[in-house]
Amino acid sequence: MKEYRKRIADDILARKLEGKGAVLIEGPKWCGKTTTAEQVAASILYMDDPEKKEQNISMSELNPKRLLKGDTPRLIDEWQIAPKLWDAIRFEVDHRRELGQFVLTGSAVPVDTKEITHSGTGRFTWLTMRPMSLYESGDSTGDVSLKGLFENNAVDGETDMTIDRLAFLACRGGWPQAIDMRDDIALDQARDYYDAVVRSDINRADNIQKNSEKVRRLMRSYARNQGSQVPNTVLARDVSANDEESMSHETVVSYLNALRKIFVVEDMPAWNPNLRSKTAIRSSDTRYYVDPSIAAAALGIGPNDLINDLNTFGFIFETLCIRDLRVFADALDGQVYHYRDKEGQECDAVVHLRNGQYGLVEIKLGGDKLIEEGVQSLKKMESKIDTGKMKAPSFLMVLTGVGDYAYRRKDGVCVVPIGCLKH
Repeated sequence: MKEYRKRIADDILARKLEGKGAVLIEGPKWCGKTTTAEQVAASILYMDDPEKKEQNISMSELNPKRLLKGDTPRLIDEWQIAPKLWDAIRFEVDHRRELGQFVLTGSAVPVDTKEITHSGTGRFTWLTMRPMSLYESGDSTGDVSLKGLFENNAVDGETDMTIDRLAFLACRGGWPQAIDMRDDIALDQARDYYDAVVRSDINRADNIQKNSEKVRRLMRSYARNQGSQVPNTVLARDVSANDEESMSHETVVSYLNALRKIFVVEDMPAWNPNLRSKTAIRSSDTRYYVDPSIAAAALGIGPNDLINDLNTFGFIFETLCIRDLRVFADALDGQVYHYRDKEGQECDAVVHLRNGQYGLVEIKLGGDKLIEEGVQSLKKMESKIDTGKMKAPSFLMVLTGVGDYAYRRKDGVCVVPIGCLKH
């Protein structure tokens, strides 16, 4: 049996079980939700077991309490197949008056939420899982800690990550199944995931059959527009530009909502700081796939293509960094935002913790020129913040793809290769 590789989410799950009666783990298929939950479960109900699925669904209608019997924590895997379980679990949590009773996993938002009458406030807590970060997959040395940057700006590390290896990792993605496979077989996993989304998984989101070719074209357009705030109307025009059959704005909205419901895309909200001037801040979300390998698969490209097209590589690399920063921020009880204003000032990522601390991050593939551009952008961004109304940033960091060492420059800006970073 394959040895379990510890995830950052393991510690988050343990902590959440101590504070609530039920924990709901959400995230894309294949990212390891069930395996993580199995590590703490004392009993398990697999709702989508083919031999028992219909029986389970029927029992959830007739006597849901029976499905909840078992040693705790009890894992209810793919709970959204039977939405009535939500209220039954909430009721059980209320009446047992004990913490850590249930772990639910779901790779899709329930189609029919009419059967859920209670929000679960006070009984449930949520945990979002994503594909593995480079640190979790063993591809980052972890010499530089994001937590350490917040606490003391400590930077000291090295990595032997090459640009060829980075290109491979971006196309392989953080899918647990692919981590220890031979390289060519590992690359197949993301392509298979993409094919599954196009052919069937996207239809599970709302039980509406979609045009698979239109799904392909939309996912390709979305991949080309990663890291931007393009509106749906632009995506619709882009999809229709080279095809006789157009795609309406309404169809784009419907398909993107379905992709969100199965956690394939995860847009990034805008950051709204206190500024010295009255600069208008753009509030649109930024487009990202949950893993860079989905974008590569949607574009039909592999590692060699990225090496030969550094512009595309830059966008794919940014998605990889955002994935890792999100995983690390979750461990620190934080969130990742994007900043852009009407004057053109941008910040690729703002890691903001609940205690008010935050760090500014620019993402650059590498090279002295690009690093310097990132530094100047960070300094300009820092100067706009009104530190009389909010804290100064805990750190400024240029997160790079290539580079042997992590270091802090004389001006205080940290330069950190992604192959050094951990939570």
